[in-house]
Amino acid sequence: MTHAFYVYASYGFAALVTVAVTLWTWADGRVRRRELASLEAAGIRRRSARTRAGE
Repeated sequence: MTHAFYVYASYGFAALVTVAVTLWTWADGRVRRRELASLEAAGIRRRSARTRAGE
């Protein structure tokens, strides 16, 4: 029982970091998709995107 606080605090910290990294990754993905959509709307295409014949 003497180490219970340490163990619970460690699990809590690990859970907090996991949630933070998950939310950060999700938010960054949304920003990148929005950025990509604005670039594609401006006519800038990815090199990996399929092109029509003659482009």
